[in-house]
Amino acid sequence: MPLISIASKPTSLKLPSALKTQLEDDAQKAGLSLHAFMVQTLADSVRRTRLREAFSRDCMTALRDMKTTGSGYQLGNVRAYFSELASHRKGLQAKPQDLAPTHMS
Repeated sequence: MPLISIASKPTSLKLPSALKTQLEDDAQKAGLSLHAFMVQTLADSVRRTRLREAFSRDCMTALRDMKTTGSGYQLGNVRAYFSELASHRKGLQAKPQDLAPTHMS
C-alpha cells in the first residue's frame, strides 16, 4: 500500500529497545526506512480497525433487518454458495446464482 505524501505533524515515540530492533529488522526486510515502515504499519492498523468497526456495524444492521423482516440466509446455503464461488474463481465452474433470503422460522 503506497503512502500518500500529505502534510504531517512530527511526533515523538519512545520504543522499548527490543521492539525497535525488531522493527528495524522488519523494515530492512521490507526494503523500507524505519520511519516509512512504522508509518505504513500504523496506517495498516488504523485501516484494519476501521474495517472491523464497519463489519460490526454491518452485522448489527443485518441482524436487526433479519429480526424485523423474518428473512435471512441459512448457514448451509451460505457455505455452499461460498464453496461454489471459490470453485468459480479457480475456473472450475460457472458463477453461482446470488443467494436469495428465505423466511427464517
